[in-house]
This record gives sequence, structure tokens and C-alpha cells, in this order.
Amino acid sequence: MERRIISTDVSEEEKKTDASLRPQRLDDYIGQSRIKEMMKIYIEAARNRGEPLDHVLFYGPPGLGKTTIAGIIANEMGVNMKITSGPAIEKPGEMAAILNNLQEGDVLFIDEIHRLNRQVEEVLYPAMEDFAIDIMLGKEASARSIRLELPKFTLVGATTRAGLLTAPLRDRFGMVQKMEFYTPEELKEIVVRSAGVLGVSIDEEGAMRIARRSRGTPRLANRLLKRVRDFAEVKYDGVITREAADFALDILDVDKLGLDNNDRTILSTIIEKFSGGPVGIDTLAAALSEDAGTLEDVYEPYLLMNGLIQRTPRGRIATENAYRHLGIPLPRPEAKDEIYGQQSLEL
Repeated sequence: MERRIISTDVSEEEKKTDASLRPQRLDDYIGQSRIKEMMKIYIEAARNRGEPLDHVLFYGPPGLGKTTIAGIIANEMGVNMKITSGPAIEKPGEMAAILNNLQEGDVLFIDEIHRLNRQVEEVLYPAMEDFAIDIMLGKEASARSIRLELPKFTLVGATTRAGLLTAPLRDRFGMVQKMEFYTPEELKEIVVRSAGVLGVSIDEEGAMRIARRSRGTPRLANRLLKRVRDFAEVKYDGVITREAADFALDILDVDKLGLDNNDRTILSTIIEKFSGGPVGIDTLAAALSEDAGTLEDVYEPYLLMNGLIQRTPRGRIATENAYRHLGIPLPRPEAKDEIYGQQSLEL
């Protein structure tokens, strides 16, 4: 399937530009109110004691601000942050070097921490608990172990797949926080703030139109804002109004629910080729010429969250919401009973 503007993967261009859009303090951070209030208390308590913050794990879908809040923690604590990712650390020695180069109180942020290999992960266990690492010197009979003391630091882990974390690693985090999808009102605030940083003129209705099509994700809201800005500058005198936002987003093929052509193709395939389902994931993937894992991990979560498809033991079925959204007439009553009769057996 084609590259998606609503993909939550971050591009190289966004890595360069998004840093300016990220808030630097908790008071400027929009959304995740429960996490924000808790982190304020934990950070203030740690500062009063003169100790580093306890280790924190953030989990949730991509694009919700896990990296941003890690940077805010470092700023609020007045320390530096070292950023790395699970796949980037291949050997235990690399992890040991990173830990040894930290300063007292520093924040070590590991993105996609569930992708650390087991040998690297085991280096973290004594580092997180005792702020020390064990290093082996020599080989075979002459081998000996020495313990290297580390400065006290805060590990902030981020993952989109909390279930893949091993229990020993997960249990060593003092705080485990789930990042929730944002409401349209919260995303509207983010769009207005980002527009101010970018020097873009936008009104309330234009910001809300972008927010409603951003799938509850700040990263997508900022990406759509940049694209809508281009259309507004050429066709609407540089001001993002409701009309400008609707015009641009319609051309970008992002509909009112935040679905793109790929999402609608999945729904229409279930409805038109398989009579609304149920259809197995492998059969559906073959009909779409797509990988089954990609369908499950990339496309299905948002469709499930919006009640457009359902999973049953016999396969995926399209709901009444999907028919209405695509403007397809509902099946006749007897066919409808057949299609939706398995709802009591949902997974």
C-alpha cells in the first residue's frame, strides 16, 4: 500500500523540525493530565530530597509524546539527557559504555526498550538497582569480575509494545505510565500552539478541523498542520480557516474520521468482496496484497478503536459504523443477522 500521511512513523525531516515544537516544561505540556500531575509531584519530591528521579517506563501507541515527556523530565530536574534506542545497542559493552559516560543525576532515555537483546538487558539490571555494572576481565581460567560503580541516574524507557518487555526489566521501573490518545480539544490546543511556533495564522475552527482528523495523535496533528499550511499559503492568503483546512485535508485524502485510502480500502474489501465478513486475516491480507502482520499491527488498531471492524473467532467483520461511514447501504435484515450473529463470540 502507498505511503501514508497519517502514518505514525517519524520521518527524517520531522526529526529535524519537531524539536522546536516540543514543549520544554510540564506547564507547557498539553494533554496526559493524569501523568502530568503525577510527574509534577514525583519530580518536586526528588528535587527536595536531592536525589535522581526513580526509573520511569512510558508505554502506548507511537506519536503520543513519550520522547517529549522524557526531555521535560530532564529539564525539570535540571540535568542532561542521553537518547538512544533498543535496536541501536547490540552488545553489552556498548550499554556499559553509555552507562559509564553518564553524569550524576542524568536521564538516559531508551526508545523501543522492548527491542533490547537479552544480553544487553542483563547489564541494566544491576545498573538500575545498585547503580553498578559487573565487568569480566581476562578469559577462561584467568577471568575475573570487577564491579564498576556508576553515577546515580534515571532511566526513562519508552515502548509501543509493553507486553514484549521481560518481567525482570519491567519490575525494575518504579513508575509505569500508560500514554492515552488525545481528545480533539487537546489536539486543538496543540495545533494552535504549534501554529504559533511556526508563525502560521490559524483560527479556532481551522485548528479543530485538523485536530478531529489527527487520530488522537499529536505527531499527526503537527504533520497535518504543516501540510495544510502549504495549501493555505497558496490558496487562502496564508490563514488556516475551516474552509482551508477542509479543502487541504480532502485533497490529502484524510477523511472526517482520520481514515485514509488504505483504511477505506480495507473496509470496502471486507464489505464488497466478503459480504461484510467474517473473513480471516490471512485471506484479507491476500485480497489486499498486504502482509498480515502489517494489517494487524498498523491498520487494525485504529479501525477497532473506532468500532469500524470487529474481531471474532471466525475472522474480521465490518460493523454498521463502517457501512455508514462509506455510504454503503446496510445488508438486508436476514443477511445482517448472519453477519453480526457472532458478536457474542468476539475476541
